[in-house]
Amino acid sequence: MRPETLDDALALLAQSGGRVAAGCTDLFPATAARALQGPVVDISRVAGLRGIARGDDGVRIGAATTWSDIVKADLPPACDMLKQAAREVGAAQIQNAGTLGGNICNASPAADGVPCLLALEAEVELASATGLRRMPLESFITGPRRTALKQGEVVTAIHLPHPALAGGSRFLKLGARRYLVISIAMVAVRLEVTDSTVSRVAMAVGSCSAVALRLPAVEAALIGRKADHTLADCVDADAVADALSPLDDIRADAAYRTGAATELLRRAVADIASEGRAG
Repeated sequence: MRPETLDDALALLAQSGGRVAAGCTDLFPATAARALQGPVVDISRVAGLRGIARGDDGVRIGAATTWSDIVKADLPPACDMLKQAAREVGAAQIQNAGTLGGNICNASPAADGVPCLLALEAEVELASATGLRRMPLESFITGPRRTALKQGEVVTAIHLPHPALAGGSRFLKLGARRYLVISIAMVAVRLEVTDSTVSRVAMAVGSCSAVALRLPAVEAALIGRKADHTLADCVDADAVADALSPLDDIRADAAYRTGAATELLRRAVADIASEGRAG
């Protein structure tokens, strides 16, 4: 079923109890059969679900906006990390088809967009036949492959609030090879600097825990520090480990993940400080 309006899409979901499809870059690989089973509501043609709009209250990204759309968008430096992540989501074909809404709804611990959105304090907009609601992304993803989506609901947009669009940012990812890889660890860092001193920090780490996480204790250690070559040394490995409780799996053990996440955070902090884009 391929509705062209949101009302029609919501009505079909309510009637059929079907799954929502957009880019299908996660949905198809997760399907064991040769074709998708059961009712599927394809929202890729729904007007208003694709596109990026900037307003006084921040940035609204439609749920069906693709990674390629994000790369091309005119966004502030605070969103550089989201663009950097977009360039590493699979190959160009995946970036052209995969959507930001699908990335968060799939709720993989290794979803590239999630750490960036957490560091941008993103909120998720959800629609159902009964109306709209919004919630923080950190509350929306409840576990590996689990979200707070209710029956009959669809994600319509991701909101980035205006206060979180200040400063500079960086996304870094470590995998077994450079491209087309599920990450061992990935980080998103946003720094705001006032008079050469760090005034605000947002850090998130993905692919190390059951869900991507912000690191408030690690962030706090950077507040008030000079934004110079010494800043990266303020990222403490023990504090990172305490925040993450990292996973052991086939890609890496917990100790390796802790070391990798710490090093990636330090590199990201150093990159932003050296570029002077955090003011």
